[in-house]
Amino acid sequence: MRPRGVLTAGFALLVGLATGPVAASAAWAAPTPAPSPSPSPTSTAAPAPDENNDPDNQVDVPEVSTLAAPKFQLPFPCGQKWTGKSSGSSAHTSYEIDFNRGSTAEADKGDTVLAAAAGTVVISAHQGSVNGYGNLVKIDHGGGWQTYYAHLNSRSVSAGAQVAQGAKIGTVGRTSKPGNNISSHLHYEVRQGSGYPGNVRKATFNGATFGYPTAAVTSNNKCGGGGSTNPHTGQSVCGSGYKVIDSAALGSGGNVYLLYNAGNGSNCVATIKKTSLGKATAATAYLEVVGKPRATDSGSYAYYAGPVRGSAAGKCVKWGGKVGATAYNSPPEHCG
Repeated sequence: MRPRGVLTAGFALLVGLATGPVAASAAWAAPTPAPSPSPSPTSTAAPAPDENNDPDNQVDVPEVSTLAAPKFQLPFPCGQKWTGKSSGSSAHTSYEIDFNRGSTAEADKGDTVLAAAAGTVVISAHQGSVNGYGNLVKIDHGGGWQTYYAHLNSRSVSAGAQVAQGAKIGTVGRTSKPGNNISSHLHYEVRQGSGYPGNVRKATFNGATFGYPTAAVTSNNKCGGGGSTNPHTGQSVCGSGYKVIDSAALGSGGNVYLLYNAGNGSNCVATIKKTSLGKATAATAYLEVVGKPRATDSGSYAYYAGPVRGSAAGKCVKWGGKVGATAYNSPPEHCG
């Protein structure tokens, strides 16, 4: 379990910050304009000082006359399971969602964030002292529909860029207004039209409405790509600064990689599939820093399991992974 205050970390956010709700597993129904929703029962936020609580777009896009909602997907790679929460932050006043999946406060920092639907990037900027969004990417999907991705550690797109559904737009982080001490998570919102918070819509993923206030959701974003080549590598999964220092074959099903980041003294493990690509099948990655509890990512994944990270400077590690029935388990090693 994440320590109290870690999942949403909203009590330190600026009051009235537009943050984002999560989606669960109900039958698909395109959201339609609705009256302003009531505040979350656990929210203690006062009305936002900015009536629309919406930073100015950096670029303008033509208006599209349609009320049809895009068929949004979870903003994370195919097969990953994330827990979203809308009720644990004093900054949430509507269907906004904070996403986490790790077991420690900073476990998710650096994880990939994808576009929930195709559109035009209208904001890609650090909001500085303006609000609590920190690094924000906002995508316009046409018909008045927009999605917000806040607190990013890094941004991979620029304002004006056209992005496809499933395109990488940044990484999970903890950026915010100076003085806001939050833990790493993705703040996600879906809006239609103007007039915050009445324009915040319930989030939907893969045709299912998020199970408010809290739900665990498995991503179908860019699944079914198939092909014979996995577009992911151990380094791309673990992130910038990590270098492969060891690996092991998992039969014909894939490989598990041990990486190290000399800049922060952390190890990372990722299991990369070689077969059944684009199809969710069993895969596992784990890392155990000797003397600490083992961290494991296990489930049905389309391309990879992980990343699993741990601070291991000067310590031995056990690491390994599994694809299907084939596993690798290392002895204590790499004790540097």
